Amino acid sequence: MRINLIFNKYIPDYKKALEKVEQSLLSYQVEFQTFDLEKMENYGDITFVIGGDGTLLRAARFYSEYKVPVLGINVGRLGFLAQAGVNDINGVIEAVLENRYTTEDRIMLQSGGHIALNDFVIKGCNPSRTSKFFLEINGKFVCDYIADGIIISTPTGSTAYGLSAGGPVLHPELDAIVIVPICPHTLNARPLVVPSKEHITVKTSDDLLSVSIDGFETIKCVEKTSIHIAPEKAKLAFLKNNNFYSVLRNKLHWGISPEQ
Repeated sequence: MRINLIFNKYIPDYKKALEKVEQSLLSYQVEFQTFDLEKMENYGDITFVIGGDGTLLRAARFYSEYKVPVLGINVGRLGFLAQAGVNDINGVIEAVLENRYTTEDRIMLQSGGHIALNDFVIKGCNPSRTSKFFLEINGKFVCDYIADGIIISTPTGSTAYGLSAGGPVLHPELDAIVIVPICPHTLNARPLVVPSKEHITVKTSDDLLSVSIDGFETIKCVEKTSIHIAPEKAKLAFLKNNNFYSVLRNKLHWGISPEQ
């Protein structure tokens, strides 16, 4: 087995984490090559990503083209998509070498030449005020929102910005898209879950649009944006004892009763 090892040089103390992972891989006599997040290549059968969720999202989008699974080693804050910390790397390597891991295909969204694994966040170009957005699905008008913005999310992204904005949590294996208005200026706007085959268009009447992709890249000042499911799927790797519901409990404290 060969491993791509990805690091993010903008993560504090990344060198210490990278050295520890490299030393562990060498001790297990695993073939690997190390790549900067900004200069990724495909060398291996699986990819280890050192960083937070943002680092993993970028790597997963890149390696989706090669159908190579991506496994996160968290040195960020929440690390919702990560499987372990740097101190657990020996156990991660053993699990991978012994094939004690699973892979999941995750749908991604596409707008023009841009792909998102989590979400597209659409806002007006004037951040100091709300904008009026028009939502169309399959070329037909659905509704309008006066809001700070709209989140178009995959099931994977439903536990990210969409959750903070009041959207539902979707199981990542669902073929669906979540549409969540951000701080709508109304009492009757609700998140909407639609089939993944739907073609979504967002327009605005009084301003141009700014579109953020997975919280990293931004398309500024366009007249409208059209979003649909991307042809490729991201492939994520998970240790067999880490299922979606256990991650919800451990990372987001879901379903845990308050202490007496």
